[in-house]
Amino acid sequence: MLAFPTRTLLCTAMALGLGACSSLPGGNTSTLNGQPPLVIAHRGASGYLPEETKEAYIRAIELGADVIEMDIIVTKDRQLIARHDPNLAISTDVAKHPEFAARKKTLQIDGETQTGWFSDDFTLAEIKTLGAISTDAERPQQFNGQFKVITFQEVIDLAKAQSIATGRSIAIYPETKNPSYFAALGIPMEDEFVATIVKAGWNSKTAPIFVQSFEPSSLQYMRTKGLQTKVVQLIDGDSVDLRTGNVTFKAPSDRPFDWTMVGDKRNFDAMLTPAGLAEIKTYADGIGPWKRYIISVKGSIGADGRPMDVNGDGKINDADATSMAPTNLVADAHKAGLFVHPFTFRNESRRLAMDYQKDGTNEYTAIYKTGVDGVFTDFTDTALAARKAYLGN
Repeated sequence: MLAFPTRTLLCTAMALGLGACSSLPGGNTSTLNGQPPLVIAHRGASGYLPEETKEAYIRAIELGADVIEMDIIVTKDRQLIARHDPNLAISTDVAKHPEFAARKKTLQIDGETQTGWFSDDFTLAEIKTLGAISTDAERPQQFNGQFKVITFQEVIDLAKAQSIATGRSIAIYPETKNPSYFAALGIPMEDEFVATIVKAGWNSKTAPIFVQSFEPSSLQYMRTKGLQTKVVQLIDGDSVDLRTGNVTFKAPSDRPFDWTMVGDKRNFDAMLTPAGLAEIKTYADGIGPWKRYIISVKGSIGADGRPMDVNGDGKINDADATSMAPTNLVADAHKAGLFVHPFTFRNESRRLAMDYQKDGTNEYTAIYKTGVDGVFTDFTDTALAARKAYLGN
């Protein structure tokens, strides 16, 4: 066996936990529990509004999301907030705040050199003065700066309030983001993370919450601190070799950073072997793999041996490739007793293989057919429409 480094609301909450009283349309028996796959709003309705804001989460819930997903980082005063990156320059308007200009710096996060403003240099009160911005130039920009950063506690409060308002349980899916980075700064997040869940009354397998991380030691540590929720091991990759369809590896998406810190040279794909899945099962309930581990893509190769720009847009990406046959990962994970929630599904044509014909519903249909137990999506409405059509109700 591989040795990884160590370190209540409504009936539908049972369904998310995952039990027999689901209110979802019924009966996809190829999933681990026989229930339809969950639609997980990745950072909220991030295809439409600046991500990880109250407004993005409310919009995702309005669209019908089963679960809202968020990344958790730490402030200077040890507050847990919902942001994808410690570098606030990526998803906020901090660069437009002259009062913070002197805090700009360059440092390394998980082996990657970044320049910007970092959450550990700011108090929560200071971060609350910032406005969230869209992280994708193809997405709506008119909302930039209008919405504020929210805390982990505010996410929990929102999910509870929306569960009451809608009459359906809205689950949350928080990630310990860059936990080794924050631990090295002397502001580890895990103890407060677990305490917040316990305070919410959600520290159980049937509670409407999934806890995720790319770093096994973060999840394992929280288990030793009494975390009883559903736990998910995330599994990343850098890109795809369009000549072969194989996932490629490059820092910081080559391996969990806690592996790097202890000199473990294996890549994320070590987790996908029978031994790797068995080890994950000792501390987690499911896996969140990059979708290309389940359905990859392969390009057309020119005489020079390089992938071709098939659509002639001057760029080579998924839109120049064709989807491949699914791997056995879903079946292998289910055999190990693990559910599977792949990430991240998006509507932009540059992210869709040619055979999906610029229609994201075709990609969802293909992935639903593999028996996945849920999908991370930036476009809740598209994922739900595809699920409805796939299930036939």
